[in-house]
Parts: sequence; C-alpha cells; structure tokens
Amino acid sequence: MGAQLRVYRQKIRTAQTTKKITRAMELISASRIQKAQQRVLASAPYARAVTRAVSAVATYSNVHHLLTTEPENPTRAAIVLFTSDRGLAGAFNAQVIREASELRTRLEADGKEVVHYLVGRKAVGYFAFRRRASERDWTGGTDNPEFGTAQEIAAAIVEKFIQPTEEGGVDEIHIVYNRFVSMLVQDPETVRLLPLEVVEGVEDPGTEHVALPLYEFEPDADDVLDALLPVYIESRIFNAMLQSAAAKHAATQKAMKSASDNADKLIKDYTRLANNARQSEITQQISEIVGGADALVK
Repeated sequence: MGAQLRVYRQKIRTAQTTKKITRAMELISASRIQKAQQRVLASAPYARAVTRAVSAVATYSNVHHLLTTEPENPTRAAIVLFTSDRGLAGAFNAQVIREASELRTRLEADGKEVVHYLVGRKAVGYFAFRRRASERDWTGGTDNPEFGTAQEIAAAIVEKFIQPTEEGGVDEIHIVYNRFVSMLVQDPETVRLLPLEVVEGVEDPGTEHVALPLYEFEPDADDVLDALLPVYIESRIFNAMLQSAAAKHAATQKAMKSASDNADKLIKDYTRLANNARQSEITQQISEIVGGADALVK
C-alpha cells in the first residue's frame, strides 16, 4: 500500500506541474490574441480597398493584363501554405495541412503539376518528414507577422507566375490558411490569388437597372494595374498571415484551457485514489495492532 500511495502522490505532483505550465500558456495566448485581433481588424479595410480598386480596373477597362488573364491550358499551380512555427495548438496545423492536401489532389486530378511554398516550421517539418519537395520556405515570426515577410513571399510568387511554365513558372497561385472566425472557431480557407478573381462588377441577380460606376484611369489602365497589383498581392498575403496568427493564438488558448481542465480532472481522480490507498493502509495497520494485542492477551 505504501508504494502505491507514493505512486499516486507522484502523479498528483506531475499533474499539478503540468497544470501550471498549461495555465501559463493559456494566459499568454489570451494576452496575445487581443493584439492579433486588432491587427487583423486594422488591416482588413486596406485589403478590401485595394481589392476593390484592382477589381475596378480589371472590370471596367479592356486591358488584358498578365496577372488578370486566365491561361487557356493551365499546367502548373502553386500552393502557399501558412502554418505556425510552434505546436500545442490542437488541430490548427493539421486542418490547414489537410486542406492543402485536398486542394493538391483536386489540382492534380485536373492534370496540373503542383509546387509548394511553405510558411511556418510545422509545414516545413511535415514536408521534410514525408520527403516532399518545396520551392521555398519562410520560418520564424508567424506569431507576430511582419510586412517585410509578406513582401518577400509576394515577390517570389509573382516572379514565378510571370515566368513561363516551360522554364518552371506556374499558371495559378493558391493560398491556404486558417481564418480567424471566433475564439472557438478557426476555419481553413483556400483562395486563388492569381490570376485575379474579380470581386467587383458582378451584377446582383436581385437588382435590375443598376447604374454601374464610370472610371477614368490616368495615365492608363495598364500603368494603374502595374502599380496596384503588387500592392494587392502583398496586402492579401499579409492579411492571410495576420489571420493565421490570430487563429493560432485562439487555438492555443483553447487547447491549453482543455489541457488545464484535464489536469484538474487527473488531480481529482488521483487524489481520490490516494485517499483510498491511505485509508486502506491505515485500516491494515489498525488490524495488525488489534491482532497483535489479542495475541498478547491470549
């Protein structure tokens, strides 16, 4: 009984130590999620405005720009996968990697060769473990994204998109990341970044005889697109990085809260078992004392 009691007490101490760690990580994530949410909200209006501006130029001009023109026979596609540098975030990384794998399957079913660009150590580790190749990767700073990293990613994928497919270029670029919905929900999302999908100028089926806006471009639509598209790509990439960071902090807080609750349950269960073992030990000792006293009387 004594050995069993020592085992239970050791497990209680281990669970208490684990609870201190998970509780501290939960509080750290809770403090960081507020700043991450503020950065997402601050970047959203700018990203929407740039998207609307680029869509307006693409919709209300007769320019056939390289970044807005659909290729006739696309043969190669690129996937930019956003994960985190650290784990302990529940299914955060697993669900976005699964989303990217499903996208790859669909693209390959359409006869397209797929290349990957990786953001975050978890994606790099996943591909390295399975010995899968990637074009380029970026690690570090996923908890607090910087705009300079978004510029590097945008420059790399635009260069690959402009390059002919015969020389290793791609016809499509997709980004896959976790979108922050709420503190409890983080949804993996896939967006085709290039060629540009026009989001403005599509007529609403429920409206009739709506006057469409008139635009004048100076110096001309080509120059406006050349100036806007790099900004558009950078803003979309940076927004995806901010969304992923906020979703990661929320996922970590949720996972650590669950771990702390499980530690509490383990402490409670092992305390009950330790009390039972201690009571059994005391009962055995009393029985031995009573039995020894009866033997002396006889």
